[in-house]
Amino acid sequence: MRSVVQRVKRASVTVNGEKVGIIAAGLLVLLAVGQEDGADDISWMIEKIVGLRIFEDQGGKMNCSVQDTGGEILVVSQFTLYGDCRKGKRPSFTAAAPPEQAKDLFERSVAGMRSYGIKVETGIFQAEMDVELVNDGPVTILLDSKKKF
Repeated sequence: MRSVVQRVKRASVTVNGEKVGIIAAGLLVLLAVGQEDGADDISWMIEKIVGLRIFEDQGGKMNCSVQDTGGEILVVSQFTLYGDCRKGKRPSFTAAAPPEQAKDLFERSVAGMRSYGIKVETGIFQAEMDVELVNDGPVTILLDSKKKF
């Protein structure tokens, strides 16, 4: 699994002119599922996202997680994170999981984040979405459950 995690002051996702997910301060997570991903990848990604200490403590150090701060999470499916541009100029998405597998693992990941008592909103899987956010920092972290970066 891969994700781009952004610390935000607020974020929302709109589908066909209707806001389907809205959060206040917290994390915007763009999440992609790879062909070889499974339960271990879900567990690793959930724990990493929920526990990621990228919020400031009272001393101004990045020392708190979204859970520590009472923040919220907006998760948006983003298969293009598996785009491989090493050859040519058109990305290849062959490493991304097929839609059925990706949807299942995406939904299990969201459920896992919610199990921590965190408010988690989502977009709509496979829909054309408009994502709006106000970066906080900006702070952006790349995560890969296979630890490729």
